[in-house]
Amino acid sequence: MTRATLAALAGRLPLARREPGAFALLNPLTLKTELLSGLTVALALVPEAVAFAFVAGVHPLVGLYAAFMVGLITAVFGGRPGMISGATGALAVVMVALVAEHGVEYLFATVVLMGILQILAGVLRLGKFIRLVPHPVMLGFVNGLAIVIFLAQLTQFKTPDATGAMHWMSGWPLVVMLGLVALTMAIIWGMPKLTSAFPAPLAGIAIVAAIVIVFGIDVPRVGDMASIEGGLPQFHVPTVPLTFETLEVIVPYAVILAAIGLIESLLTLNLVGEITGKRGGASKECVAQGTANLVTGFFGGMGGCAMIGQSMINVKSGGRTRLSGISAALFLLVFILVGSSLIEQIPLAALVGVMFMVVIGTFAWQTLKIMRRIPLTDALVIVLVTVVTVMSDLAVAVVVGVIVSALAYAWNNATRIHAKSHITPEGAKVYQIEGPLFFGSTDGFAELFDPIADPQTVIVDFMNSRVADQSALQAIEDLAAKFEAQGKTLVLRHLSHDCHRLLNRAGQLMVDSDDDPDYGLAVNYSVKTGVFGGGH
Repeated sequence: MTRATLAALAGRLPLARREPGAFALLNPLTLKTELLSGLTVALALVPEAVAFAFVAGVHPLVGLYAAFMVGLITAVFGGRPGMISGATGALAVVMVALVAEHGVEYLFATVVLMGILQILAGVLRLGKFIRLVPHPVMLGFVNGLAIVIFLAQLTQFKTPDATGAMHWMSGWPLVVMLGLVALTMAIIWGMPKLTSAFPAPLAGIAIVAAIVIVFGIDVPRVGDMASIEGGLPQFHVPTVPLTFETLEVIVPYAVILAAIGLIESLLTLNLVGEITGKRGGASKECVAQGTANLVTGFFGGMGGCAMIGQSMINVKSGGRTRLSGISAALFLLVFILVGSSLIEQIPLAALVGVMFMVVIGTFAWQTLKIMRRIPLTDALVIVLVTVVTVMSDLAVAVVVGVIVSALAYAWNNATRIHAKSHITPEGAKVYQIEGPLFFGSTDGFAELFDPIADPQTVIVDFMNSRVADQSALQAIEDLAAKFEAQGKTLVLRHLSHDCHRLLNRAGQLMVDSDDDPDYGLAVNYSVKTGVFGGGH
């Protein structure tokens, strides 16, 4: 029985199904759902792309072109139908220093290199390592990102004064803004109870926009941020010197951007996979993200990665195939080319309402109930990743969470090693080792024995243990040396064939048995030098 089947039977995940062709399940009804989902996402992408372009210090069209090209390419070739990619804030905050110091051309060159690095990660199948991210880290990531999305919407409640300085709304303008946001959220909440023929987020945007336009309500609109009118993106080789000095500038940024982009994309891929019941595709997503950024860099875009907010909008609106992502990108291009005057009339309050509903749907509210029932370490990891995501960035938060989880796991296993002992009729003492023997438990392993007080013959049985690494092998070697120094006989039983091959001093002490375990060790051993090396 497969892991996916077991998970499904346990009720933790929907049973994964083989991904159909891109449009294999489309009929007139689902076709309409996919297209309307794409339209909803495209509308939500406009202010996000413009805002992130401002954060990075580039022209709004640079963000919009990135949203179009990255979204289109990843929708066609990505590892998970239904995912939406585009310009993101996580990348924009890294780009701002590069643009400020070296200019936008260096940004385009960096995005090209970023894409190459991500393609290499996909070819080398590095995406599979995302499975090492523990579930508490995923919960912290989701909660932190929900908070980040919420905080990002608060900037829409600021207006410029006569000097151009931004300040918080107050009085009647604030009341109207909050009222429209609440109306949008109410429509999104209530629409599914009336009909499922129309995506609720799109209904909320359309109804609120119609009210604002018909009654001429004076509220901030998309056009107040910037004009989104433009032409088709043009092929453009970044005009930077082809020198080592240029590489010294762009390589650090490209590495950071590639890592952040892949981490956010792969975590979003897992999240969407749990909702839609699809698994796998990590390496394919890496290649798609890299290809998208490589192309975007040559067409004047700021690059991007998966967007959890827009992906949730798409999935909750019914988008399940690649058509929803493709249509979102194409709708966005239509907005840029011919629909800017209409799109710029949409009130920001409607889009804020949509994103607030995304926040409510994204935040893992069950964590508030289970915090007292899960291990303290897992609870701390959830809180830590959430806080670091909000205060720093996603990549740092995930790395910190994985490291803390790994250290907690190592410490937990380090304290589990113990031994049961008994004396045989012949007078030999048998130690039955239980628990894993690895770098964290070697001190505890050594403390189990007393070479001075133990009898003349000692038998160490590893049937219920497992030797994991070079530190464990060295601990066994040291134990053999101590008993040898006391002139006593040490016998080792039930060690794997790898241990037989790699142990040096203790090798002659092992007893072969038909029920010896068979597992590999993550070390090499040089017969010439007697030194343990890297994994194999």
